[in-house]
Amino acid sequence: MAEAHQAVAFQFTVTPEGIDLRLSHQALSEIYLSGVRSWKKRIIRIKNSVITGVYPASPSSWLFVVIAILATMYTRSDPSMGIIAKIQEHLPVSQSMSSQCQAVLSAVLFSTMLWLLLIFTMRLCLKQLLSYHRWMFEQHGKMSTTTKIWVALVRIFSGRKPLLYSYQGSLPNLPVPAIKDTVKRYLESVRPLMNDTEYERMTKLAAEFEGSLGNRLQWYLKLKALWASNYVSDWWEEYVYLRGRSPIMVNSNYYGMDFLYVTPTPIQAARAGNGIHAFFLYRRKLNKEEIKPSRIPGTVIPLCAAQCERIFNTTRIPGEETDAVQHWKDSDYVAVYHKGRYFRLRVYQAGRLLSPREIEFQIQRILDDPAPPSKGEARLGALTAADRVSWAEARGKYFSSGINKRSLDVIERAAFFVTLDDEEQGTMRDDQPASLDNYAKSLLHGKCYDRWFDKSFSVIYYKNGKSGINAEHSWADAPVVAHVWEYVLATDSFQLGYNEEGHCKGEVDSSLPRPQRLNWEISPECEEQISRSLAVAQALADDVDFHVFSFRDFGKGKIKKCRVSPDAFIQMTLQLAYYRERGIFCLTYEASMTRLFREGRTETVRSCSNESSAFVRALENGEPADVCRRLFRGASEKHQQLYRMAMTGAGIDRHLFCLYVVSKYLGLESPFLKEVLSEPWRLSTSQTSIQQGELFDLVNHPEYISCGGGFGPVADDGYGVSYNFVGENVINFHISCKHSCSYTDAHKFGDQIRKAMNDLLQLLSPNQKESSKTEESQPKVKKEQ
Repeated sequence: MAEAHQAVAFQFTVTPEGIDLRLSHQALSEIYLSGVRSWKKRIIRIKNSVITGVYPASPSSWLFVVIAILATMYTRSDPSMGIIAKIQEHLPVSQSMSSQCQAVLSAVLFSTMLWLLLIFTMRLCLKQLLSYHRWMFEQHGKMSTTTKIWVALVRIFSGRKPLLYSYQGSLPNLPVPAIKDTVKRYLESVRPLMNDTEYERMTKLAAEFEGSLGNRLQWYLKLKALWASNYVSDWWEEYVYLRGRSPIMVNSNYYGMDFLYVTPTPIQAARAGNGIHAFFLYRRKLNKEEIKPSRIPGTVIPLCAAQCERIFNTTRIPGEETDAVQHWKDSDYVAVYHKGRYFRLRVYQAGRLLSPREIEFQIQRILDDPAPPSKGEARLGALTAADRVSWAEARGKYFSSGINKRSLDVIERAAFFVTLDDEEQGTMRDDQPASLDNYAKSLLHGKCYDRWFDKSFSVIYYKNGKSGINAEHSWADAPVVAHVWEYVLATDSFQLGYNEEGHCKGEVDSSLPRPQRLNWEISPECEEQISRSLAVAQALADDVDFHVFSFRDFGKGKIKKCRVSPDAFIQMTLQLAYYRERGIFCLTYEASMTRLFREGRTETVRSCSNESSAFVRALENGEPADVCRRLFRGASEKHQQLYRMAMTGAGIDRHLFCLYVVSKYLGLESPFLKEVLSEPWRLSTSQTSIQQGELFDLVNHPEYISCGGGFGPVADDGYGVSYNFVGENVINFHISCKHSCSYTDAHKFGDQIRKAMNDLLQLLSPNQKESSKTEESQPKVKKEQ
């Protein structure tokens, strides 16, 4: 127990001669340096709070205002129009202060009030400017005079060097749409999915709701919108995520992949060393708010950064009725899993962050540790993979006290979770398609017990140096995790790098204390619960069918030449592919963000529209190409319109969801809302965009591309489809469904997507030989063996 002794600052022994007190200078030094580090972080937080609090002005501008007011006073003019004199009359100062000092103090107080008023006015102006969204609906490439003036004003009021959270106080609140508008849009969205009888019935339900209960529920919702900064987000987190009692593995968590064609080093410990170090570099920038605020690509429009607050040191805590998201301000270690054992790996020594080489050294110690798992320890993580009620009960019964509680606290308070997997994954030369499918399934659920699915995110490092990330969904959406992951991949390969042998660069301090092994006392009853949880999780994991592929026939470059939105092109492709497979249309979910608003998260774009279904039917019925092209243009423009409306707060589903929550609070039943909220999303889709393209050089290093990420199917009889555009010539697809459904097959649906992609491009550019031109224009990448 050498590690435990090193953690004790002093020891004492009672003897006949008295008390023998022995101090550990190393431990006291660690305590002192830890305190210094903590105070530094507090000072940084206070400093950033001041800077963010006065944004878009700066603290130094206060001095400028004071000097300007004092200067005008010495020219015998009164810029305050008598206010300074009034302040001087009511100053509670001692008689010893001269009248001149009183005048200066009054001027400083007036200057401060004027400065605060200017800040409030500037922030209010910026908030009004950011509430303007008409620019989004203008024709691409044609900017109106109003929008040009608006862009100039936004630049002026935005300041020069905003911190990560500088815009938070200036972002507008999410507006509550009118009931009649939401109902109208809803009825329009379900028309292609219903026959005349079903649609007429739904229209009557909607009219009854709009004319009676809807207005009452809307009143409560508007009241909440006035009081809360976002009328959706807290209920969305609680009722959609935290109150869900089914397993979060597969059903909620999602994953992100490593580079597709290269592995920077085949050494597992080295890859983990660089990766863990890069994560903590990102956390340091996050704590200092040095990360640039995210913006809509190609614009000056900022996005809400509230989700960034809980990236690190965060865990989902199970409860019998509802879970909770617990966040700690700091953590100086990561929790590591390897071959059934759990470790605490400290990444700070004497107040400094360990170098990548030192972290590699510590990871290698874990890999070389021959000790077997303790009784019941190996599959402990399965508790986080099964249903939430059984995990909450087991946590309260077996992990609420003693050594189990202390070890569980170590995992839950860790900065993040690391799995050192004993398998090899990635693009294998002998069977690339199957290897990518296995890679996706491994990242999504692993062995069902070698991930800690409650952590905000878990990083997996495989035996061959490949890596990946699995993230819990309640605390943030995929773009936030993707931003971190992009930074880590780029920093790992292009900044930190490796030496010729594949190890991390730098020297090692061999006196570092060994990683601390966590201890458990697992009772036979707890082991039985772990086995039951594993059985539930394993059945869920075995049912998942996955297909991942890179579509390289063409990419967004060729699509944009057809004057079509790449996202709309993919959504029309998915509609065509699903119709060809099933012969029907289905309710389709595409995730859109609402981070233009404060604390915004997502909104749904209902991609299956009257226009898209009309186009698909025309194409499949053999209508002339000109007719099909015209219908396609109309469908893609309609999709873009729906996407913009969702982004600007005029979506359908979040509004209806919140109305449903209000009705439940009031104990009122709505047949309309009940039916709307019970409709299954048989096609759930999401685009994962590359946010930091400047970190990667896809022209000179096209092999350094990530395959993106994916998620499990939302409906038991549906598909989950994630896609991302890489450069101009590659589109990655991640398709999931369930084996238990007889009419879904991820590989067959992938084939339908490939065929639909080529058919649509042929329709839009019939005179071009796409395949030959694409092969000539695409950069060659060297695939790893």
